[in-house]
Amino acid sequence: MSAHITTPPLSNQAAAAGIPTGAGSSRPEGPVDTSLRQAAKRRKGARSVGFHAFMVACTIVVLYPAAWMLMSSFKPSSEIIGNISLWSDHLSLHNFATALSGIGGVGFWTFFGNSMILAVASVIGVILSSTVAAYAFARIDFPGRGLFFAIMIGTLLLPFHVVIIPQYIMFNELGMVNTFIPLLAPKFLAGEAFFVFLMVQFMRNLPRELDEAARIDGAGHGRIFTAIMLPLMRPAIITSSIFAFIWSWNDFLGPLLYLKKPDLYPLPIALRLYVDQTSISDYGAQMAMAVLALLPVMIFFILFQRYIVDGVATQGLKG
Repeated sequence: MSAHITTPPLSNQAAAAGIPTGAGSSRPEGPVDTSLRQAAKRRKGARSVGFHAFMVACTIVVLYPAAWMLMSSFKPSSEIIGNISLWSDHLSLHNFATALSGIGGVGFWTFFGNSMILAVASVIGVILSSTVAAYAFARIDFPGRGLFFAIMIGTLLLPFHVVIIPQYIMFNELGMVNTFIPLLAPKFLAGEAFFVFLMVQFMRNLPRELDEAARIDGAGHGRIFTAIMLPLMRPAIITSSIFAFIWSWNDFLGPLLYLKKPDLYPLPIALRLYVDQTSISDYGAQMAMAVLALLPVMIFFILFQRYIVDGVATQGLKG
């Protein structure tokens, strides 16, 4: 009588050996795998906590001066110099009342109005001149275009301090010192090479087929520029407007050189009037005016900041 030996199915053998037999099957996790996964999670959590703690610390370091300025606007002047703490037991709105009353016989709103005139006029001048110059460099073929564009880019390498003396002599000979003209004339004459370069790069990404189709329909450069290019350049125009407004609003050296009358001073120059080395300086009013001067820039930036990335990326049509 022969012995009959039965062999368990292959799937049972594989299961007994701990080998998966199908695509949907997996080996049960052992205590070693579970402990390794938990250790990896703990390390990842520790790195995440450390990263966020570092970023919070950097944020505090960056924002602390702004917070100190804001709180100092409510402190007496005697507690501002030599004190870096935020809190004071003598907080009041007296500094804002002093700042709004003005200084040197000139009211705060006169300084504010001068800054607003310069900033808004700078935006208008930059947009009008830079868009036209950018269209010429990007879309019109004329002799010496590459040379002129290279010279314009080269002006970005020149510090403003290099041309201060010749510009001042020129405007003084023309009788324009002590007016807003020296501060605004370069804006309306495409003197800001950065904005021209930004718009040229943006415009070069727009397909030329749009120009050719408009030209077939009989449109000239003026119609192509106003009806096709300007609407598509909206991100670059808004970005340039933001930068032009902020730079003009915060400009100190230009008004310091060309403006001599206090009733023409913008806010950055007015802030200097509160610091007098020969008498008592009103640092509290200066901090209050600095806070008031910062508000328009913050509001302008918050309203239009979403366009900055689109403009700097210099991307036209996508698809």
